[in-house]
Parts: sequence; structure tokens; C-alpha cells
Amino acid sequence: MQLTTFSDYSMRMMMMAAAHPDRLVTIEETAQAYGISRAHLMKVANLLTRNGFLEAVRGRTGGLRLARPPEEIRLGALVRVTESDFGIVECFASDNKCRITDRCRLKGVLGEALDAFLAVLDRHTLADLVLRPEDFGIIRAA
Repeated sequence: MQLTTFSDYSMRMMMMAAAHPDRLVTIEETAQAYGISRAHLMKVANLLTRNGFLEAVRGRTGGLRLARPPEEIRLGALVRVTESDFGIVECFASDNKCRITDRCRLKGVLGEALDAFLAVLDRHTLADLVLRPEDFGIIRAA
């Protein structure tokens, strides 16, 4: 299974905010730190704010901060919000047309694997991923 770029960027944005608990972080600096699209991060920030992971402060000196402590943010919950489709194979989809679904054992095995994947993410929090601000390699003017 491969996570979408959206989930990847979501985790990166959360890691950036967690590394800077003393201030607001901006989409621009996050895009610069990771070398990724500002436009994509705007969409990510919107979803994470709507779902209570980030808090947005508007205005010229605005930015983003975690909505709750990193120890309370489970990675599994984050991935469940950012991933729209956990259909590993066709038989997971509502429009499944596989001819052997009623006899096949693959769905059960892959379902178990998906459950294990999410269970591992559920055991970890954002606090497990926090880096030091200097690990991002950017200098922010005061």
C-alpha cells in the first residue's frame, strides 16, 4: 500500500507545526522547508483545520499551529482523514466486478494487512515524529 501525496504532505505539515510549538508556521515556510507545492499545502491546511488537527490564525502575521498537543494526535487518525480510499484491490470497492469475489480469500488477507497497518499508525502519535526546528534547514526572520 502506498499513501497518497496528500497524506504525505499532511504529515509533513503537522511535523512542521509540532517542531515550532512557540509560534505560528506558515504554508510558505513549510513549502520551502520541504521543497513542495504551496498550492497543495493550502489544500492540506484547509482539510487539517476543518478536521481539528490544526488551528488557523488569519491576518498578516497569521499562520498555523497544532490544535492540540502532539501527544494527543494519533497518526492513524490523521491518515484516516487524509486518505479517501483504502481499496487495496478491486474487491474492496463498492463497484467490485471481480468474478471470484465470493470464493476468493485475498480480500480477507489484505483486509487483515490493512488493519495491521492502521493499528501500527494508531500506536504512534505526532510526538514520535517531532524534529528540532533547525532540522528543517530554514532561517526565519524575526
